[in-house]
Amino acid sequence: MLKKVLSVALVLTLVITTFAGCGSKAPAGETGPIKIGSIMPISGPVSAYGTQSRDAIIMAVDEINAAGGILGRQVEAIVEDDEANPEKTKSAFTKLVTDDGVIGIVGALTSKCSLAITADAQARKIIMISPSSTNDTVTDAGDYIFRSCYNDSFQGQVVASFAYKDLKAIKAAILFDNTNDYSKGLTQTFKAKFEELGGTVVSEESYATGDMDFNAQLTKIKGTAPDVLFIPDYYNTVSLIAKQVKSQGLTSTMLGADGWDEIANNAGDEVVGSYYSNHYSPDANDPEVKAFVAKYTELFGVAPNALAALAYDATYILTDAIAKAGSTDPEAIKTAMMETNKKFVTGQISFDAKRNPIKSAVMVELVKGTEPNKPAVKYAATVNP
Repeated sequence: MLKKVLSVALVLTLVITTFAGCGSKAPAGETGPIKIGSIMPISGPVSAYGTQSRDAIIMAVDEINAAGGILGRQVEAIVEDDEANPEKTKSAFTKLVTDDGVIGIVGALTSKCSLAITADAQARKIIMISPSSTNDTVTDAGDYIFRSCYNDSFQGQVVASFAYKDLKAIKAAILFDNTNDYSKGLTQTFKAKFEELGGTVVSEESYATGDMDFNAQLTKIKGTAPDVLFIPDYYNTVSLIAKQVKSQGLTSTMLGADGWDEIANNAGDEVVGSYYSNHYSPDANDPEVKAFVAKYTELFGVAPNALAALAYDATYILTDAIAKAGSTDPEAIKTAMMETNKKFVTGQISFDAKRNPIKSAVMVELVKGTEPNKPAVKYAATVNP
């Protein structure tokens, strides 16, 4: 099948239904489409995440549509591009709520963008489920804010435990973006857990978003001879850092978090032997994962990254809740979402009191691929909460 190509400025309107609501009737007085918004970075520095997440929503929508309807009504999904820019996220949110009249939002994608709208979503009683904003504070705004990903406290602990217990690391260094909430949050939780286990953080260096030269920081880190180097940032920045790590002759095992997803498509063999935490592994021996990966790859020509899987799950979580609520009333939908307890692509998901999912994480390893200087990912371990 041909890959679906969408313009950056295109507003995507789709008809979706849900298996749980197939054949159900609309409550009296409620007619017309149920409008759901989505805010994704279709363009900008992390567009690989935004486009795959958008495509996964499309795939879920097509599947759900075949099942026959939510409450006897169509659902109109309106997708806006925020370019991973918080100010544009705010503008997209205002449009979706004020102009389009959405009752829920799948998004935003990055933590900084979600944090720009959570207070507004709570105040307006708009159900918001972020597929991939892992910063601990994202759900603090209130009980209308959910996510389908685990948070940084869990993720940072997973990486620290893997470093200390599986890699037998005693000394760790950290290189992080001190202007990015995602990177700072992971730094704090990794450091706390690694030191709690008995390890020592021998160097902690920082940079700012947009920096391209990390040699000064890496020279200081090299002098401390760490066993592992934790780099909690997104794949585009990590690919630059990894090249400079190699040129410096720094042999510490590099570690990362879910922001590394797509690093295999953006870096070379300099990242081979590194590990990062993720929300799922496309080569996991799991029926739901296998079916999702096969269908997505057939539709879009590439294997789905973890953020695509999270967006796919978030779409089902929200639409399932609308069907279960039997209403578009936000209070009823919120209550139904809290009752979620189901196996999805990224694992068995239920929610804790702060609307964070209770689920497992995986560690993946970057290994040599079949093509020269093009690494591949390999499942390494599953870590349960």
